[in-house]
Amino acid sequence: MAAYMDLNGVPAAANRHLLTDVLRGELGFNGFVVSDANGVNNLSTQRLVPNAEVGAARALTAGLDMEMANGPAAYEHLQSALKTGCVDEAALDTAVRRVLAAKFRLGLFERPYADVAASIAVLDTPAHRDAAREAAEKTLVLLENDGTLPLAAQGSAAVRRIAVLGDLAESKRDMLGPWTFDKDVEESVSILDGIRARAGADVTVEYVRALATAERSQPSMFDHMDAGLLPATPEGFDADVEMDRATGVAATSEVAIVIVGQNQNMIGEKSSASTLDLPGRQAELLRRVIATGTPTVVLVMSGRPLDLRPADGAAAILQVWYPGTRGGQAVAAALFGDVSPAGRLPFTWPQHVGQVPVYYAHRTTFDPEGADTRYWNEASGAPRYVFGHGLSYATFQYGDACVPARMAVGESATVSVDVTNTSDVDADEVVQLYIHQRYGLSTRPVRELKGFRRVHVPAGRTVTVELPLGPEQLRYWSSVTREWVQDETVIDIAVGGSSAVPFTAQIEVTA
Repeated sequence: MAAYMDLNGVPAAANRHLLTDVLRGELGFNGFVVSDANGVNNLSTQRLVPNAEVGAARALTAGLDMEMANGPAAYEHLQSALKTGCVDEAALDTAVRRVLAAKFRLGLFERPYADVAASIAVLDTPAHRDAAREAAEKTLVLLENDGTLPLAAQGSAAVRRIAVLGDLAESKRDMLGPWTFDKDVEESVSILDGIRARAGADVTVEYVRALATAERSQPSMFDHMDAGLLPATPEGFDADVEMDRATGVAATSEVAIVIVGQNQNMIGEKSSASTLDLPGRQAELLRRVIATGTPTVVLVMSGRPLDLRPADGAAAILQVWYPGTRGGQAVAAALFGDVSPAGRLPFTWPQHVGQVPVYYAHRTTFDPEGADTRYWNEASGAPRYVFGHGLSYATFQYGDACVPARMAVGESATVSVDVTNTSDVDADEVVQLYIHQRYGLSTRPVRELKGFRRVHVPAGRTVTVELPLGPEQLRYWSSVTREWVQDETVIDIAVGGSSAVPFTAQIEVTA
C-alpha cells in the first residue's frame, strides 16, 4: 500500500522512484501496489496535480496498480487518459496483469465467494478461543512487582477480598482494540469477568466503576462503525461520589486492582495524542487508592506508553495492551499465577512526554555517560522502562556468553548462553542479543537488538540458547558509500533479559 505521505516532495501514490525504482527494481517486489483510501484523489488535495484525471495518470505511470476509493474513483478517468495519450496502454496492461496474477495465486477465480456459514463454524471452535487466550497471555508485560503478584488463590495467604476499580474493567469493546470492524463483542471476556471467574465463589470481588468514560476532544472517524457498542457513562453518574466509593472499597479490601489506560478509539489511525497523561481522572483514582495503603495492582490498557508517575507506590504494574476476545481470562491467569508474564516492551517507555523521542538505539554522543543528565530540571533523564523490559514470577541466571574471538567479514557465527531458572516457577524467558560496533565507515548506535528467542525454562533447569550472528545482523546501510556494508571492526556482545544488560564479550571482525 502506498501511504499518504510524500517523499522528497512527491506523494507516495505518484512516486515512481519509490514504487518502481526502489520497490520493484531494488527490492524485487512482484505483487501489486494499492493506494491508501482516496490516496489518488488526494494528489489534488496535496497540490501535486490540477485534477483527478492527471492524478490518475501520474499514479498509474508511477507504478500504482490499484486505487482504493471511498467515493468516486480517480481511476475512472483512465479511459479518457488513454484517449488523450496521458496514459500508455502498456502501463495499464501491466497494472491489470499484476492484480489478476494475485487473484489467480489466491484461487479467487476457482473459489470467488467465501462460505460464510463455514467460516462462522470454524471461528466458533474451542480451539480458537484457547488460541486467543494463549496469545493474550504471551503479550502481557509485567512492568513492576514488589511480590504482591501472583495473588494467592489457596492456603492461609489466599486473597479473599478484591477491589476492581475503573471503567475499563467492564468494557468488552475496548478489549478488542482499534481497527476491528467485523466483530461479536459478546465474545469478549472483560477483565472484570475474567477476574470474577478465576477468583471463584469464595472470593469477594467488588467492582466500582469509579470513572466517567473518557471522551475524545474530536470524535473518532470510526465511532460510527461501533454504534451501540462503545462504552458510555451511565445516566446520573456522580463522579465525585463514585471516586469516594472506590477509595472506600479499596481501603477495606486485601488488594485493589485498578484498570487505567486509553479507550480503543484513542489509539490507532487519526488518534495521535499531544500528551501521555492518563485520561480523565485516572491519575487521581490511582493516587487516592495507593494512599489507602492497600496493595494496589495497576493494569494498563493502551497501545502507547503513558505517564505512569501517578502509579508510583503501586505494588505491581501489568501492561495488558488490548488483549482481544479472551483477554479477561489471560489477565486473570497472570494475576493469579496460572501463567508467568513473559512479554517484553517493544519500545522504550518514557517517564513523561517531555522525554519524547526516546529510544534505546541512539547514536553515541560526545558525552554518552552523561546522556541521562541532559535535563536540568530532572533528577534523571533515564526512561521509566528500557526497551525489552519485562519481569517474571521466576528468576533467571545467565551464564557467560560464548562467542568466537574473531570472525571474517561475510562469515557467520553462533552466540550461545546458558539460562538457568533459579526459582520454583516454570516460566518463559526472552533471551535478547545486543551488539555495539565500536568503529567503522559510519557511527553506529550504542546498542542494537540483533536477535531474541523466547524459551521455556522449567524450574531449576538450564537451557542453552543459540542465536545466529552473521552478515545479516552485522551489515548496515552506510550513508558514506550509499550501500550495504560490513566493516572490519570490533563488535561488543551483550546477552540478557533487556536492553539494560551490560556488554560482556567481544568479537574481532577481520578482512
